[in-house]
Amino acid sequence: MLFSFGLLFIGGLLAGKFFNMLKLPSLIGMLLVGILLGPSMLQLLDDSLLAISSDLRELALVIILTRAGLNLDVSALKKVGRPAFLLCFVPACFEIVGTLLVAPILLDFTMMEALLLGTVLAAVSPAVVVPRMLKLMDNGYGSNKNIPQMVMAGGAVDDVFVIILFTATLSLLSTGSFDTSIFLTIPLSIVLGIGVGVVVGHLVIYFFHHFQVHDISKVLILLSISFLLLTLEDYCTGIITFSALLSIMTMGVTINFKDNVLAKQLSVPFGSLWFVAEIWLFVLVGACVDIQLALNAGLIAFVLLVIIQLFRMLGVSVAVLKTNLNKKERLFVAFSYMPKATVQAAIGALPLAAGLDCGAMILTIAVLAILFTAPIGAILIDRLYPVLLVKGE
Repeated sequence: MLFSFGLLFIGGLLAGKFFNMLKLPSLIGMLLVGILLGPSMLQLLDDSLLAISSDLRELALVIILTRAGLNLDVSALKKVGRPAFLLCFVPACFEIVGTLLVAPILLDFTMMEALLLGTVLAAVSPAVVVPRMLKLMDNGYGSNKNIPQMVMAGGAVDDVFVIILFTATLSLLSTGSFDTSIFLTIPLSIVLGIGVGVVVGHLVIYFFHHFQVHDISKVLILLSISFLLLTLEDYCTGIITFSALLSIMTMGVTINFKDNVLAKQLSVPFGSLWFVAEIWLFVLVGACVDIQLALNAGLIAFVLLVIIQLFRMLGVSVAVLKTNLNKKERLFVAFSYMPKATVQAAIGALPLAAGLDCGAMILTIAVLAILFTAPIGAILIDRLYPVLLVKGE
């Protein structure tokens, strides 16, 4: 496994630097290295590393969501209000509806299979979007209207909403039974996730104020708490539901709200951790890609992805109606909601594992969605933010 880690980090780092030199997002190089090293091509990554790939990707998400929370200003988020709330579910719903309309025609899917595909594709990638929004916040772009904060907050809840819809739909197709109570878990998971994060955030602040702890130890404590929250979420499945990832982000938001100085101290080491975590995240996402499946899908799958992206952009436009955002800023928000990667890599193979006839095609389209939307979305954000957004004072 150590040899695989060495290849992963060296290859990902060098490829990322090379693509940065080309003025392209580093994640493109990391994805390509993952594809090259992974099972589809050279098969140089150890099976034991691939077996814990999902856990490592989740760890990377923990790091970036904690950092996002520590930098998210509640007062700024309050100013955004309604559009941030609508961005939590409206774009995803539009994309799912678009999939329901198009997939049965292009892929000969049933309506339920199309619904399952829609829930796989509808989640935005926090690993692609959040670092870019943090960069904009640091540089002051869009700060006059709190656009980066709005995108980060909406995207975090968007993932919770979509994953619960996916779970419900997969259960129905796998077992033939439908439990309407599953849909009640959507608001419950969000509310409890936020509530747990607020409580834990206050406890963390109290502990750090009353006990002298080194900055590195503080980072380790936050990471350990995050791991415990993720484990608690798994343990509580079937009893009561909450979103651990949302709790983790809310914990950071609470620390920022109650003690901004502490949040700034913690944000620096989490930024350094993300530099490392980003490499293994996107290389391992690339390793999940099955090139043969992607090639077999062909033009039809690509056409489907283009159409549902248009539906998603329409959903973003609806979410930001009657706001003070101008046309350029609305277009930027639409581009920011385009990238898909981590969620699709995590759940794309589950329908196939469940033995569904549509599973292979869903996995194929999930792979194509990563290859198509993650690089293009990242490029659009990186290249166009100086043109589409106003830099604050």
